[in-house]
Amino acid sequence: ATVSEPAQKCCTENIQPFLASILEELMGPVSSGFTEVRSLFDKEVNEIIQDFQKTNDITKLKENVNQLMNLPFNSLKMEPCYLKVNLLQELLQDLKSRFKVYHIDFVIQRTQNFMQELMENAVYTFEQLFSPSRQADSAKVATTIEKVKLRVLK
Repeated sequence: ATVSEPAQKCCTENIQPFLASILEELMGPVSSGFTEVRSLFDKEVNEIIQDFQKTNDITKLKENVNQLMNLPFNSLKMEPCYLKVNLLQELLQDLKSRFKVYHIDFVIQRTQNFMQELMENAVYTFEQLFSPSRQADSAKVATTIEKVKLRVLK
């Protein structure tokens, strides 16, 4: 009871007025990272479509879809997504001194984990909605892939 009132006063005067601007500042790099995840998924699926249109090879298509399933674990391809979130390091340094925010690396790591999880969900959903083995008419495969990609991105 003796701590509650001073703590609420402290939060109301020293933290709450800054929360909206802090959130806005932090969301820039986070949104940028998640946008990069979306772009990477889009690019990879577009490459699958283009490769299939060139070769018309169902076996190669299955291999490409299998490779897509490994995308979340391909650190080289995911790196640009992760780098967008590393900008939080600089932003959080200012917060660290003003608001005693610690464990900056943890915040960045968790954000990157969520990005990887989002990519895992995207490729899993893509694979579930589009299974190359179920495609009988190879003329419609590219169109089907595009429709599935758009559904996943939605």
